[in-house]
Amino acid sequence: MTHSRVSKRILNLKPSATLAVDSLIKDLQEKGEKIINLGLGEPDFDTPQSIKNAAIKAIKDGFTHYTKVEGIKSLREAIAKKLLEENKVKYIPEEIVVGVGSKQVLYNAFQVICNPGDEVVLISPLWNTYIEQIKLAGAKPVVSKLSFPFKLVPQDIEKKITRKTKAILLNYPNNPTGMTIERNVLKEIAKLAVNRKIFVISDEIYESLLYSKVHTSIASWGKEIRNLTITIGGFSKTYAMTGWRIGFGAGPRDLISPIISLQGQTTFNTSSISQMAALAAIKSGQNDVQAMLKEYEKRRNFIYKRLSKIEGLDLYLPDGAFYFFIGIKKYLNKNISSSNQWAQKLLQEEKVAVIPGESFLYPDFFRISFTTSLENVKEGLKRIERFVKKYA
Repeated sequence: MTHSRVSKRILNLKPSATLAVDSLIKDLQEKGEKIINLGLGEPDFDTPQSIKNAAIKAIKDGFTHYTKVEGIKSLREAIAKKLLEENKVKYIPEEIVVGVGSKQVLYNAFQVICNPGDEVVLISPLWNTYIEQIKLAGAKPVVSKLSFPFKLVPQDIEKKITRKTKAILLNYPNNPTGMTIERNVLKEIAKLAVNRKIFVISDEIYESLLYSKVHTSIASWGKEIRNLTITIGGFSKTYAMTGWRIGFGAGPRDLISPIISLQGQTTFNTSSISQMAALAAIKSGQNDVQAMLKEYEKRRNFIYKRLSKIEGLDLYLPDGAFYFFIGIKKYLNKNISSSNQWAQKLLQEEKVAVIPGESFLYPDFFRISFTTSLENVKEGLKRIERFVKKYA
């Protein structure tokens, strides 16, 4: 009997589509191609100086050794304070775990709550990592696909719930659409989860990037939903700290404790230096966040105004994050039949990188990110318009 050298779960694992596009872009750039990258969702701002100073101080002070698996207490206390004041949810430090980016905390959460045969309901458009992490936990992702312009209503979730449903996954503001979930909808989803005794994993990594609305955490709707919810947050998007690899999870102690145990057998603690930088971010980084948000909003408004002039695109104004998810159904035909082909041609002919909608289960859309200068945004949109007219 011949055995595969690689496990079935890994053979069935799909690589990150967004990171694959970024790798292709970097290959082209290394060959001397000048690419306008409207693809990867990484802030173009430098990490604020006060945060970098805290990290430098940690190094100079010799704070370069192991910490507790779940993170230093002062950081978990600061996160608890932030969650109480901003998210209106009360946690103690023992109900918070600091991980190697929010992605690790998400992975650990699925591993802890899911058994083989369980189902997790999630909403698309979605970040494809969710599906792969659910599968790695032995569970089945059950996807509810929203129609343009991607406004969630409770029935979208309710109709997907079965006796096997273990959890509901929410992501708001959403990647790739930038849309958030309205307060009244969150309240109804909370009631649904409580009545059915279903866990909620609430990925709120973009919570600070809202332009005209106020963020509401689903766990804030009462003690019962709080005790069913794991709230995921982080520092990468809010404070331009993608490379520091630090995120957090907050939830009831009987769920957070096994997440800590799992983390202790995998990565152990995240970087001690990154933890001190994150502590400084929470304590002193708000002015920098507002400055970045103001610039993102300027870019968002420009893109909406500019793309509104191109006939045939399905377009809306996103509530938050730094993405537009744009429909090109009217431009697809027998020559270019999917957004994957469309995006490849755009990159080849106009040197503009976008993320095709297949990455988010929508083959007639594409995602652009406005985490690049307004100058690059203007040039990129100019080239996209030229490309669209060429193949109209």
